[in-house]
Amino acid sequence: MTGEFEDQHGFPSGTNEVRPADDDDQVAARRLAQVAPVPADLVTFYDSIGDVSWADVGNGYFLEPASVVLQRLQNDGLVDAGTDRKVHGLVIGSNGGGLAYVAGPDGVIYRTRTASLDEPELDKVADDLRQFLELLEHSLTRFIADGETGTL
Repeated sequence: MTGEFEDQHGFPSGTNEVRPADDDDQVAARRLAQVAPVPADLVTFYDSIGDVSWADVGNGYFLEPASVVLQRLQNDGLVDAGTDRKVHGLVIGSNGGGLAYVAGPDGVIYRTRTASLDEPELDKVADDLRQFLELLEHSLTRFIADGETGTL
């Protein structure tokens, strides 16, 4: 994907990787689980994966490291998630176009409709992290095949 990127776009490719978790990532994930309602599968994810950065897939897809999620939680708190606004979630990444992905405590993954996290309007994109990661994989596969990413 990145081998021909500069020829096609006129500038070098960005970072496109799934970075394995290191000791610091794992410590941050455990700390996050202690201070916030975190879905178990997200903690398991962060035990193996440090972060995902696909800067050149569409606008980009980014799943932030646990340390960044923890820092945002400490600075900004939880985000109101779900239709009843009684559920509070963690911002775990973005689509590179300004929209954020939010994980609810029950594991549901939402996407903001706008770039603002002040009273965000959210749409459910996946029932759980596994389904969300499958949708990301589908977007990457589609992008490699035909340059389109889908609607994630």
